[in-house]
Amino acid sequence: MNHYSKPENPWSGENKSPPDLEDIFKRLSNFKSMLPGGSPINFIIVIISISILLAIWASFYTVPSDSIAVVKRFGQFSSLEQPGLHFKLPLNIDSATIVPVKRQLKQEFGFSTQGANDPYQNPRINEGLKETQMVTGDLNAALVEWVVQYRISDPVNFLFEVREPSETLRYVSESVMREVVGDRTVDEVITIGRQDIESEALLKMQALSRKYAMGLSIDQVQLKNINPPQPVQESFNEVNQAQQQKEKLINEARRDYNKVIPLALGEKDQRIREADGYRSKRINEAEGDAARFNALYEEYIKAPEVTKRRIYLETLQSVLPGIRSKIIIDERANNVLPLLNLDRMSGERP
Repeated sequence: MNHYSKPENPWSGENKSPPDLEDIFKRLSNFKSMLPGGSPINFIIVIISISILLAIWASFYTVPSDSIAVVKRFGQFSSLEQPGLHFKLPLNIDSATIVPVKRQLKQEFGFSTQGANDPYQNPRINEGLKETQMVTGDLNAALVEWVVQYRISDPVNFLFEVREPSETLRYVSESVMREVVGDRTVDEVITIGRQDIESEALLKMQALSRKYAMGLSIDQVQLKNINPPQPVQESFNEVNQAQQQKEKLINEARRDYNKVIPLALGEKDQRIREADGYRSKRINEAEGDAARFNALYEEYIKAPEVTKRRIYLETLQSVLPGIRSKIIIDERANNVLPLLNLDRMSGERP
């Protein structure tokens, strides 16, 4: 049974005696016999061939679909390469930097998301709380947490115009947010001013990004949590609850107002329209009666006796059908029976 014994390392601290030179030369002679053809020139040719193959292999690179490669030749910008397989000159003549131009990037202030690949996404070490501490326009303090979403719009400017553009964007975002929050009261910052703060901060960040030529396109600024400092947070919560109760009562009053007032206005308009209709009706009737009277009067002037008799007959024609009992007495009759019971007869049918 053969036993394999591990040779001692002459450069380790285990063997404190100096190395044996004769042993070293023997090993080198044995290594020389292992070379192809037993010649050092062949060994150098093999090494050179392997180096060339590795250099050619390393010269091919792939650009992902959401990125662009910025190629530098001797450290100077050369070209932009689109997604796909590409070749670059070896021996560090060309170097390619992959820039994710189609990827949505973000930076978080005051909080951090676990597993983020971008080192500039999370707050700086030991500065997460400092970034969120801000002073409002009425000299109150607030803890503001927000997110900035951006893209790399110009990879050349991103790599060559500004040193550490992502870090610069963090400082720009913090500066702009402090300026915008400092122009408002703490009540506006915590309650009703969130949308205005987001819009104004976005416009100012975009302007500074273009001014500094950072090669970044800022898409959105979103406020997350806005809280008062911890010592006064309970008091602010009570004030916020009172404000919400106030808004609730105001909304209920407006609801009742919108329910009662339009109904009263509708009834008012209905009464006015009814009065206008009744007025128009009475005016038209009066005008019609006046016109009819004038027409009769004109006919009466032309033939008074005939018109008088015709009016008399028409009046009797309209009145007599409504009388149940009729008693006609000759105007020349002088004696009328006094026992004539007109009341009883008037109640009988004709």
